[in-house]
Amino acid sequence: MSVIVTDTGFGADDWAHGFCEVGQHPANDCACAVDLPSDTAPDTLDAYLVAKMIRIDFPTSADGRGFTLAAMLRRLGFAGRLRARGHVLADQYAMARRSGFDEVEIDAALANRQPEAQWLAHADWQSHNYQARLRG
Repeated sequence: MSVIVTDTGFGADDWAHGFCEVGQHPANDCACAVDLPSDTAPDTLDAYLVAKMIRIDFPTSADGRGFTLAAMLRRLGFAGRLRARGHVLADQYAMARRSGFDEVEIDAALANRQPEAQWLAHADWQSHNYQARLRG
């Protein structure tokens, strides 16, 4: 079972429209979300801007390509729901939010190892970053 992490803590997954693999992305009238692997070519992101939700995979906590993809999607104008899925750690939550993710999907085992309080400690992601400190 997955746990969805937002700025308010842990919650259940409320996405009820399913997920499509790359190459089976939705048409304009389809509510299916798109699953993007971390090695998705940046020059193909335009094809997914019509999706209502995009879920980007993090195969390991050391693989930061998903942060780059999220930022690029937001710069391209993606206004839908953006979810990081997989091996994202509580310490990476603020970076995920700053990159453009709305939420993080983790498995129950990671939620047990890193309880909600650890994630909430990073929920004030807009205030605690080096850019804000430099601006004074």
